[in-house]
Amino acid sequence: MSTGQTEPSTTTTRDSSPDELAALFELQRLAHRGAGSPTAAERRDRIDRFVLAVLESADELARALDADFGVRPELFSYRADIVGMLPTIEHTREGLEEWMADEPVAEGSALGIPSFLQKKPKGVVGVIGPWNFPVQLTVQPAVEALAAGNRVMIKFSEIPQQTAAVFARAVASRMDPSEVAVVLGGPATATAFSDLPFDHLFFTGSPSVGRRVAAAAGRNLVPVTLELGGKNPVIVARGADLAVAADRIMGNRMINGGQLCLCPDYVFVPSESVDAFVDDYRAHLSSTYPEYATSSDIVSVVNPPNYHRVVGLIEDARAKGAVVLSAIGAQDADRLPDEATRRIAPTVLLEVTEDMAIASEEIFGPVIVVYPYEEVDDAIDYVNGHPHPLAAYWYGEDDADYRRFLDRTTSGGVTRNDMALHLSIPDVPFGGVGQSGTGYYHGKAGFDTFTHVRAVAASELPHRMSGSGTPPYTDADLEAARASVSRTIEAITNRIG
Repeated sequence: MSTGQTEPSTTTTRDSSPDELAALFELQRLAHRGAGSPTAAERRDRIDRFVLAVLESADELARALDADFGVRPELFSYRADIVGMLPTIEHTREGLEEWMADEPVAEGSALGIPSFLQKKPKGVVGVIGPWNFPVQLTVQPAVEALAAGNRVMIKFSEIPQQTAAVFARAVASRMDPSEVAVVLGGPATATAFSDLPFDHLFFTGSPSVGRRVAAAAGRNLVPVTLELGGKNPVIVARGADLAVAADRIMGNRMINGGQLCLCPDYVFVPSESVDAFVDDYRAHLSSTYPEYATSSDIVSVVNPPNYHRVVGLIEDARAKGAVVLSAIGAQDADRLPDEATRRIAPTVLLEVTEDMAIASEEIFGPVIVVYPYEEVDDAIDYVNGHPHPLAAYWYGEDDADYRRFLDRTTSGGVTRNDMALHLSIPDVPFGGVGQSGTGYYHGKAGFDTFTHVRAVAASELPHRMSGSGTPPYTDADLEAARASVSRTIEAITNRIG
């Protein structure tokens, strides 16, 4: 169990210059071009050495994460940031031959054009990692880029600074920089990194930074995958087990101190059940986190700017008329928030209105908003009136209301009766939509993201393909073309009535 007292030696990181980044990019690009597409054995070797480098430093990474956050239990870091990614990585590693194989196109042979789809690495992939789960959410896309045969440059988040230094040393101990290189530094480095002409750029972080990354990539026409966030809604159906829902929503809200893009941000509860739900939520939280103000089992807010941002959201809501309820005992609540330890009391907000910042800004802290509803359609309309979230949650039966919720809302994924189960299944694509993200990864979906599928065809035809597009242009040919259009118009008209 972490106490927050053990810290690795402090290491400062300097910004990498644009020239240094460009030189590293060129090193990887020339290495990729010189070697060509790696075999499955070569890809597995790179994956194995990369993952081994991280696992060999697991203890040091967990201690560094504890130090960077202020308090982050080492067991939690092991489970959430290190061990949790291993099954998907092993699945990716084992699927390579099947995913890499050329795919014959049967229709092509039937037309006298034998053809196949070739799976080609894109080249040099950039990965920009986040601060909240900096190991897992950097390693997993990097592994999938390696599986697709690419070289990888990683921009590790500068916020968990000690973790960044440990991670960079670990990777350098096993990987040649022409294969995988870790870049350290702050916003200036991140900006220069985004300006590189990668063959693909993968970013995990906030929508606001994602916009800047996409704009920079767009200047070089670099394809991007954006894994962002959003205000994830929960609807608790009438007839749902209220105590179970409150317990699970509480536990899911508090993962990593609420600093998780998949956490529930707000909950719709039948109006007649709001008081009971809030009571259950607060009771479950108090029993899970006794002595919250001093507990070594919580995760504190990562840094002062985020601490002040979350406190500001609460105070803005309070000033504008929201009901603010602490979800812990009065003695602990009186000691929080505490700037020195960056602890904020777990909080439930009621009577939140749209003019409050918390109604539109992703919370990323131990706070949840509860809204009442009379009809399920009222809750659905509210969800639809806001940007598409990364995930949406439903507590209750698979009934007509749930099916209407699925039909009428859009989100990156949906889980019923828990959180984020949809991303735990191998090869199920994970990603957002609109403001919550663009593109997918996890398993084969990640392999496909970092792969260029090239169509390769040959001719067994007795004539050249350009024949119909070159002179002579005869009246008979024109009439044949017009007849084809007329037949199609007739067919469509008959279909639509």
